[in-house]
Amino acid sequence: DNVEWSEEQEASARSKVQENSSQLLPQDKQEEYEVNAKRYWDDFYKIHENGFFKDRHWLFTEFPELAPNRNPSQNGDSVHEFSNKEESNNEGPGSCENGHCSLETRAENQLNLIKSTPKICTEELATQKYSERNQSDGDYPGSSASYRILEVGCGAGNTVFPILQTNNDPGLFVYCCDFSTTAVDLVQNNAEYDSSRCFAFVHDLCNDQSPFPMPDVSLDVVILIFVLSAILPEKMQCIVNRLSRLLKPGGMILLRDYGRYDLAQLRFKKGQCLSDNFYVRGDGTRVYFFTQDELDDLFTTAGLEKIQNLVDRRLQVNRGKQMTMYRVWIQCKYRKP
Repeated sequence: DNVEWSEEQEASARSKVQENSSQLLPQDKQEEYEVNAKRYWDDFYKIHENGFFKDRHWLFTEFPELAPNRNPSQNGDSVHEFSNKEESNNEGPGSCENGHCSLETRAENQLNLIKSTPKICTEELATQKYSERNQSDGDYPGSSASYRILEVGCGAGNTVFPILQTNNDPGLFVYCCDFSTTAVDLVQNNAEYDSSRCFAFVHDLCNDQSPFPMPDVSLDVVILIFVLSAILPEKMQCIVNRLSRLLKPGGMILLRDYGRYDLAQLRFKKGQCLSDNFYVRGDGTRVYFFTQDELDDLFTTAGLEKIQNLVDRRLQVNRGKQMTMYRVWIQCKYRKP
């Protein structure tokens, strides 16, 4: 835990990134990945479904705001509890080819941006009509709740269901959304899904005309776990602005995502880089690697104040293959004044 990097190690990582980003994908290929982003994520969830992901029970150590006896004022410097539980059930680094690490868990549940398919348009239209009809008179999913959480990029539900199982607060209501229709179907068809405590919906964060089912200034917590990194970098600020508007005063955004020079970034090959620190994996999904300052700029520009912004450097050892793997994550908590 909290491994210190030597200057030589940092220089070596910087050199690898310079090398693997020296050849950018042509613009037409980049646009193709953008336009087809939903299909790549739908395919990902169709292939892996539920068996690939582990529930994130570490959440309550790192983010006590999600637990039943939450303490919103706690700044939670407890990153030492998050070990390698962000791994998938497919143990080992065997799928790290082409920058595709099973160790990064791919339970990232990322949303991406693009033109919606007719199915999504239909679902979002239904959400919009429901939203417009009922928000005006205060009747929307979870409107009677006293504590509301939204997870963006819920994937197969590996954050949502641990929250529902662990937090028995009768006033709790959890919203969850994903860009992938397949992912939302997995959540809604899960035996643990309880529509009296949870509302799952398809949502394209990058479409600012895509409505949320809840009104602005209604949420206590927004969760972003390995999600923002999947968004086109130039669209990130607009998305953080949108999410911050949903928060009540005192509400928080909780984030965990990839840090600069993480193992996954160093393992990309030439020809997979889209722009600085932004890559496409072998399956067409994309990922960005952040610095603390970049995330601080995104959140403070949206009017939020910093509670926590730290780098979590881990050394993971696969004893079977005698491999050492250096992971770099960033964890943030930002609060609406």
